[in-house]
Amino acid sequence: MALNMFCYQCSQAMNGEGCTVTGVCGKEPTVARLQDNLVYILKGISAYYYHARELGYHDEEIAAYLGEGLYSTLTNVNFDGEDFVKKALEAGMMNFKVMQLLKKAHIETYGEPIPTEVETGTKEGHAIIVTGHNLKALEELLKQVEGTDVYVYTHSEMLPAHGYPGLRKYKNLAGNLGAAWYDQRELFDKYPAAILGTSNCVLIPKESYRDRMFTTSIAKLPGVKHIEGYDYSEVIAKAKSLPKLPNQPGSYKLTTGYSASVVKSLAGKIKELVEAGKIRHFLVVGGCDTPTKRGAYYREFVQKLPKDTVVITLACGKFRINDLQLGDIEGIPRLIDVGQCNDTIVALEIAMALADVFGVKVTELPLTLVLTWMEQKAVAILWTLLALGLKGIYIGPVLPAWVNKDILEVLVKNYDLKLISTPEEDIKQILHV
Repeated sequence: MALNMFCYQCSQAMNGEGCTVTGVCGKEPTVARLQDNLVYILKGISAYYYHARELGYHDEEIAAYLGEGLYSTLTNVNFDGEDFVKKALEAGMMNFKVMQLLKKAHIETYGEPIPTEVETGTKEGHAIIVTGHNLKALEELLKQVEGTDVYVYTHSEMLPAHGYPGLRKYKNLAGNLGAAWYDQRELFDKYPAAILGTSNCVLIPKESYRDRMFTTSIAKLPGVKHIEGYDYSEVIAKAKSLPKLPNQPGSYKLTTGYSASVVKSLAGKIKELVEAGKIRHFLVVGGCDTPTKRGAYYREFVQKLPKDTVVITLACGKFRINDLQLGDIEGIPRLIDVGQCNDTIVALEIAMALADVFGVKVTELPLTLVLTWMEQKAVAILWTLLALGLKGIYIGPVLPAWVNKDILEVLVKNYDLKLISTPEEDIKQILHV
């Protein structure tokens, strides 16, 4: 049975289980859903702020906001639905601020990313696969395997690490294995490697590799050894106890590391190509990928785009498309990978830079966002985009479950939010063909 809402925050919960139609306290279903939405945005902000703090970067305004925002989600503090939409936009702007802080932390610690080709095969030697988002954990591990035949491979959202000079300098950073987060049970079962989970997007392991998996930092899994701090000697010892991987190059390479500065340096050339009609449209295609057949939409969408379009991609959604050979337009690559989910800030900085070059508002650029949604951080990013005034965003592969009819009407009316349909129809609408 479909639920109007679900709230079990207090002792009044219906039948001691939960309010599903309307709140005993008087809370309407739409307010309950918007409260949930705000919690999801605070979760996303917290994830980014955690990684920034780990690198020594703090912001009192962000820290104070987290407390205030969470207070607003209590059962009987605020029953005003319109106010919760405003609060979601405020949270979106705070998420923008925390993404700026984290990007600053990454660049000042590891250098400005540069475009880098990444191997997708293996080198002869023992192996450790690192998954998650935590660049500090990765560097500490790389320091500890220097001078050994233990090679470190990134997985999923760790792929962008290869673009940072401060991480690329380590010779034991061998390449990337696998794709988005949800392939890990198959991937980790395939390679006799030690595994280090560093943040969210880790899955309960299969028994076949549980004894060679470790967690660190914020990540923890039942029955898996957790490493407090950054001493990864146990992980390295486990890797050395396992068979060596063969020297087996991958069938393709991935390119990552397009920072805002790199793309800004190409802005003049991009302007020339746009004015000459050689670049028709820019699209941001990516986000938090979901393991559903509907997710195949994004690959088909990019494959069917005309060759005078440029695609900016990011987050684990890029693995739907980042093996495609789209070529370039007179030196401007048609596929530009700007990094992790938190690197949405890079895509926004690129858009702002192009707007300056063309002398228009960001909302007037030939730019469309086609995003994939999975969990809380993606919700935070969506509200950041809405708070910045971006409209006409396509979202899929399914509608977030907290969005009911009333909320959807607001998002469509005020922000022209669109649900993906078919690649052909959406391309037709976007490019007016």
